[in-house]
Amino acid sequence: MRLSQLFTKTSKTIPADETSKNAKLLIQAGFVHKEMAGVYAYLPLGLKVVENIKQIIREEMNSLGSQEIIMTSLQRKDLWEKTGRWEDASVDVWFKSKLKNGTEVGFGWSHEEQITEMMKDYISSYRDLPISVYQFQTKLRNEVRAKSGVMRGREFVMKDLYGYSRDAKELQEFYDSVSDAYLKIFDKIGIGESTYLTFASGGAFTQFSHEFQTVTDAGEDTIYIDSDKRIAVNQEVLSDEVLKQLGLERHKLKEVKAAEVGNIFNFGSAKAEQLGAYFTDEDGNDKPLFLSSYGIGVTRLIGVVVELFSDERGLVWPKSIAPAQVIIDRVGESSETIKAADLLYSKLLDQGIEVLYDDRDVRPGQKFADADLMGIPLRIVVSDKTISAGQFEVKKRTSTDVTMQSLDDILKDLAVKE
Repeated sequence: MRLSQLFTKTSKTIPADETSKNAKLLIQAGFVHKEMAGVYAYLPLGLKVVENIKQIIREEMNSLGSQEIIMTSLQRKDLWEKTGRWEDASVDVWFKSKLKNGTEVGFGWSHEEQITEMMKDYISSYRDLPISVYQFQTKLRNEVRAKSGVMRGREFVMKDLYGYSRDAKELQEFYDSVSDAYLKIFDKIGIGESTYLTFASGGAFTQFSHEFQTVTDAGEDTIYIDSDKRIAVNQEVLSDEVLKQLGLERHKLKEVKAAEVGNIFNFGSAKAEQLGAYFTDEDGNDKPLFLSSYGIGVTRLIGVVVELFSDERGLVWPKSIAPAQVIIDRVGESSETIKAADLLYSKLLDQGIEVLYDDRDVRPGQKFADADLMGIPLRIVVSDKTISAGQFEVKKRTSTDVTMQSLDDILKDLAVKE
């Protein structure tokens, strides 16, 4: 992508009502546009990060044998009434409306009821089980406060997976496999060392759940971590009974702030019994499905990554989710410089490397500042000076050191997967 053709621009200004670091930087770098509190549009560079995160998640979900679908956002009132989750007293984040004929509908904040109802058409026998499906979808939640940028929005992208099993044992086996997959996902994104499996309340979902919490001062939760065992307890359920159940000792726990990036819920057979979702077992008996659900906040992850890795110069993207691996800064407008920069751009693209090409006619200082603000992992400068040297000026975003490298060396370094 050539920056001269990108409709977005970097900016030194931010909305007056924006207080979160992640949203400030994403807005200034041209990755998102703020529509209102808790609602952000994702621009070309921001969308690229979203899609890179989705692809990491998709690969792990597919490895579990799960199948990708996309459900509707509109929700039937009667389904949620059957499970007691329609009224605001039990779920206080609903957005609701009415169709022209007066029928009440809700806008999806989760999809357990809807997908379970759908699965009744496709699961009839034990031979159909186990099965799981997942989706990437925009969720709508009427949050009272939306003050943490893209980390807590009223509209956000989530990956939600729903597993259907024959019994509690089969459910637990799948539950554990998804938990392991989540840890792999967070490792690949670059936040694995800071993320803990956390024992927590189930809220509107079930009595208890497991969360995946990433340690950050910008987080809204307080958790207590055991670094040796790599697990944590959310403050909301911290008690001697819970600590005993988990085999934890209070004096070994460290209190930290954290942001929830994923959660998993075991519903057992309760949801299926409420909705009449049954299957026939080997003996011809009707049995309720066992349901588990699994969420990852895709756009929330972006905010957490920004909070963790940004610095005084701007964003710092891990290579695995960066909108591009390289930004070429062309310094100078001579025909030789333009030719050399264009050739480098083509060579990198031919190698399948994602590249941003700053071909704008602006001052070098602005190009360098924008490259840092955008957080691209590697900056390559092409100028009359580098052409004379027969090499390129190379700098990693996480370093202040500048080196001179040949094209072959650059390609070799980029081919190494970290």
